[in-house]
Amino acid sequence: MNLAKKYLPRYTYEDYRKWEGYWELIEGIPFSMAPSPFGRHQRVAFEFARQLDDQLESCPERCFVYPELDWVVSEDTVVRPDIMVVCKEVEEYLRETPELVAEVVSPSTVQKDEKLKFELYEREGVKTYVLIYPDLKKVRAFRLVRSRYRKFFDSDCGRLELKIKDCGVGIDVEGLW
Repeated sequence: MNLAKKYLPRYTYEDYRKWEGYWELIEGIPFSMAPSPFGRHQRVAFEFARQLDDQLESCPERCFVYPELDWVVSEDTVVRPDIMVVCKEVEEYLRETPELVAEVVSPSTVQKDEKLKFELYEREGVKTYVLIYPDLKKVRAFRLVRSRYRKFFDSDCGRLELKIKDCGVGIDVEGLW
C-alpha cells in the first residue's frame, strides 16, 4: 500500500461540498486549485470551447461544451476539467463520463494534467483527452483504444480532427493562440 494513502486523511464528496475556495478531490486526497487562471489560459480555453461549440451545433446528436464544471466521478473523486463535452444537458454537476476532456496545461498543473488526470481519465473511459499548452503553443490529443490512451495529435499547427459520437469536429490549432 502507498504510504501516503495509508497515513493521509481521506475525504469524500460530502466533505468537498463544504469547502470554500477551489478544490479537486482525487481518490480522497484534496488538491487546491490556484486562484483564477491567467488571462492567456482563459483565452485559449474559451477559444477551444468556442470552436467546439460552434461545430457541435450542427451534429445529429446534440452535445454540449461545459467549461469548468464539476465532474463527480465517485464518492471520493471530484474534478473540474477546463473543458468537457457531454452528449446530454447537465443541470447541476456531471456524474457520468464525458466524451471529451481538455485541460489547459500551465507550469503549476503539468504534473497533475499529464500524469494524475491522464490516468484518471483513461481509467474512467473518457474517449478523447486533449492537452493544450499555451506557453509552447502546442496541442496533444489522445484517443482511448482498448482502454489505453494512444496519442493521435501532437503539433503547434494544423487541424486537430476530433470525433464526438458520429460527428466530426476540427480545431484550428493556430487559431487558439
